[in-house]
Amino acid sequence: MATEIDQARLSKADRQSRIVAELRATPSLRVNELAGLLNVSTETVRRDLAELDQRGLINRTYGGAVRPVMFEPALVEREKLMVAERERIAVAAVQLVEANDILMIGGGATTTIFARRLAVECDYLTVITHAFSVALALSANPTHKVLMLPGQYDGREGLIHGPDTIEALLHYRAGKAFVGASGLTGEGPSDAGVGPGLIYGAMMRRAAETVVLADHSKFDRASLSVFGPWSERVLLVSDREPSDELKAGMEQSGARWMVG
Repeated sequence: MATEIDQARLSKADRQSRIVAELRATPSLRVNELAGLLNVSTETVRRDLAELDQRGLINRTYGGAVRPVMFEPALVEREKLMVAERERIAVAAVQLVEANDILMIGGGATTTIFARRLAVECDYLTVITHAFSVALALSANPTHKVLMLPGQYDGREGLIHGPDTIEALLHYRAGKAFVGASGLTGEGPSDAGVGPGLIYGAMMRRAAETVVLADHSKFDRASLSVFGPWSERVLLVSDREPSDELKAGMEQSGARWMVG
């Protein structure tokens, strides 16, 4: 678990965001652990847990809280979590891109931060995406060419998916696909949604190399849809080295990792 916060007390919103982030890294936490971590009373923690439970972001238990099984908060919620870790991942990942590259970029909070950095640090990219947040971020740089995929719109995630999306992807090839993940196990990266997971799997098949952008809270966490296996064509960019169990699965398949 993270070390105790020494700075001035967090605001309510920041405190609750931190609780959700901690539960992504640790499956369950006790009230007294959270009180010590956040430097607040146990009563304050209980009120926070009650509100987060009502919003569906955690599951309350007697004396604490647990991470919802196979649950992924909406994009607007995730964008508030693990921000520093996602920024480090984006900084490292952008070094893998060169001018005039053809990329596929999946939806998600981390890939959106990555796209914002691409807009600042790279020029003349061709990007194929199904995520409006990614397209919007890249549009800040007029040298980039963005191709939006067709399909069914998912307002919760701000992205397109469905059979039409996969069919359109079959007409493209890319040097690299950059995708996020809800979970990472020895079997491969996975997503909480079946529809987006099918898109990410198609992107992996249509790109020469796949770069998975995921912070350490996804390690050893299984989500609903495993969208591709680890292989020598897959690179994980994270804010920490993979756990021993995850590392063993990746090494066996020849997959690589890089720490930002």
